[in-house]
Amino acid sequence: MSSTRRYVFCLLDRFTMMPFAAAIEPLRLANRLAGSKVYDWIVVGESGDFATCSNGTRIMLDAGLIETGRHDTVLICGGVDIARTTTPRLLSWTRRESRRAERIGALCTGAWALAEAGLLDGRRATIHWENQDGFAEDFPDVTLIRTVFVDDGNRVTAAGGTAALDLILRHIAVDHGSELANKVADQLIHTSIRSEEDHQRLSIPTRIGARHPRLAAIVARMEANLEDPVSPARLALDAGLSPRQLERLFARYLGRSPKKYYMEVRLERARNLLMQTELSVMEIALACGFTSAAHFSKCYRTAFGGTPYRQRGAQAAAAG
Repeated sequence: MSSTRRYVFCLLDRFTMMPFAAAIEPLRLANRLAGSKVYDWIVVGESGDFATCSNGTRIMLDAGLIETGRHDTVLICGGVDIARTTTPRLLSWTRRESRRAERIGALCTGAWALAEAGLLDGRRATIHWENQDGFAEDFPDVTLIRTVFVDDGNRVTAAGGTAALDLILRHIAVDHGSELANKVADQLIHTSIRSEEDHQRLSIPTRIGARHPRLAAIVARMEANLEDPVSPARLALDAGLSPRQLERLFARYLGRSPKKYYMEVRLERARNLLMQTELSVMEIALACGFTSAAHFSKCYRTAFGGTPYRQRGAQAAAAG
């Protein structure tokens, strides 16, 4: 093994700053704490000049799409509007470098670019939770794992945000031992290094702001059954409650009826699919438990102030 491992960060247009910073900073600290240059890195992109992140900040690039070496780890850093920023040139480059580099991976929505290149077929991978519905629809040959990061041999993916930090700390621990990884985490005031098994999202009780076991179990069941919604009567029966008790439970802790809450969850998934996939409005309606496009459109307009057709049209106009 080379004494110095190199990371090649490929920044796509409108990449997300947090995962990039969370990945590069632990490498810098590892060098400082190890007392030698155990890691090196280079920042590249299609323009070879600069990349603009989603918050408007510009990052100067070290080079264009270079040839990588056999000890390199390539990380595609994605962000907003990933389908547009995944260009044919980028796809060709990722396919080529996947055969040269030691491993290739992605941060945040960069996993979409790897999947589009066919580099995740038959592999395990993750992506930011907000993009998971669309990713699962677009890439059925990829095994989607809903954890903070996935290390599948020479393919690595991190979900975004601070998940990139946990992934790099894992690499540091493998390369140089857990003591160095722990020291780096301590410098970053990262008090708990997450593993490959840790989930991305807050627990249901934390998200809904209520630590009620039955309520959390019912919400979990709702979230797991969006295509074929379970009736409130069945939810109540299976939870050992009467329909009236179920209504009171939701009113007390969530300020809405079970039916209304369930509808909000289904419509949120529908909006994600609408913005992230090429599925037809009817296909999205069926995937979210609506039996007709007309009913779906009516509910969507009530929730979001516009029809799904208009939202998709506005998105296409903004992208163009």
